[in-house]
Amino acid sequence: MFGLDFSEVNWEEIITATLDTLRMLASSALFTILIGLPLGVLLYMAARSSSGWVRFGYSIISFIVNVLRSVPFIILIVAMIPITKSIVGVSYGVLGTIPPLVIGAAPFFARLVETSLNEVDKGVIEAAHAMGSSTRQVIWRVLLPEARPGLLASITITIVTLVSYTAMSGLVGGGGLGDLAIRYGYHRYETEVMIVAVVLMVLLVQLLQMAGDRLVRHFTRK
Repeated sequence: MFGLDFSEVNWEEIITATLDTLRMLASSALFTILIGLPLGVLLYMAARSSSGWVRFGYSIISFIVNVLRSVPFIILIVAMIPITKSIVGVSYGVLGTIPPLVIGAAPFFARLVETSLNEVDKGVIEAAHAMGSSTRQVIWRVLLPEARPGLLASITITIVTLVSYTAMSGLVGGGGLGDLAIRYGYHRYETEVMIVAVVLMVLLVQLLQMAGDRLVRHFTRK
């Protein structure tokens, strides 16, 4: 159909590229959440502080977050090549793609976390403070549990965004399905391989979004 011949597709290479994409996605998502979640909480708390110094610190952190969010990922991954090489020893392949993925996604996720926390009912937080809860107790026992549906939605959005980032990393030899699509579909004009890679990435995004939506519905209070 349409002159396409999928019999020549190297399915072993497709499987390898898919596993590489999943490895990049899992590793970068883990570190993005570990960095972005506390950063988002910090932004939320600092924005509400009555201390002038804390609010000044918030302005600086907020500016850095906004700068990192505004840099296109393809430029970021190239600009970070020396830093990436010093951290993981290589600047290409699956391992060399993880640091730029984290740096690109963590500020984005932190802003989503801050937005989710802003939606928590202020009355619940004030009640916790009135009962003598410390700031740490308010964060762990009130703020994060109350914001859980929004946080799960934010994680879903971030992971889906990371899928597109892994595809862009293929332009600089990042590996995975994006790299496969570019090498075969663009450089060698093997349309069949590109179609398979695109379909697999679309399926991956759909599965992630469905799983995330289901978790959000499960934890949303009726």
